Amino acid sequence: MEISRQKLGGTQPDQPQSPEEFRLRQLRARDMLKGELEGADLESYVEERVLTTTLEKALNWARSNALWPATLGLACCGLEMMAMVTPRYDSARFGAEVFRASPRQADMLILSGRVSMKMVPVLRRVYDQMLEPKWVIAMGACASSGGVFNNYAVAAGADKFMPVDVHVPGCPPRPEALLYSIIKLQHKVRGRPDLGWRERYGARGTEEWPHPHVTSNPTASSS
Repeated sequence: MEISRQKLGGTQPDQPQSPEEFRLRQLRARDMLKGELEGADLESYVEERVLTTTLEKALNWARSNALWPATLGLACCGLEMMAMVTPRYDSARFGAEVFRASPRQADMLILSGRVSMKMVPVLRRVYDQMLEPKWVIAMGACASSGGVFNNYAVAAGADKFMPVDVHVPGCPPRPEALLYSIIKLQHKVRGRPDLGWRERYGARGTEEWPHPHVTSNPTASSS
């Protein structure tokens, strides 16, 4: 990937700056700090270095570069999630290396593996305790659709009991795939308004996933 830097609204120079031009920029910066830059020179200096935006875009940009995942590993995909933060893959490049032990300090949940029916209410409780706005990544085939463990005791997809923003295919996905999903999530956070999951998905409330061994009909109380 080729990265180039240029002034906002301007064009990149065809040739690198000469030592004289670089020295001139240094002198202008010195005059600016000393308060001796005035008139048209001051306006030109400020226009080259000031970027205007809205508060909403600035907040979304900051959130996208500071995603804090919850420390939660479910199955074999959790090993690939752990490998993502090692120096070989270095998820710190994307601001997603700060795993938090408390859901109240996290805003991203990575479901790394199969989800059993007994784990569903626990995961939902963890999700409800996370900060708003919050985001969910379903990592692997098991978290997305049940995968090879799809049976009566496994939830066939995490989107059955909580909103999922990104699905990562694979069994298990490689750490590069998880990093790519975080990059896609960052684009999603930057490109949409600051909304919680209720407004994003039109949810009216928090519905608890029923326990498989509890019937929906209440038992009659004895007098």
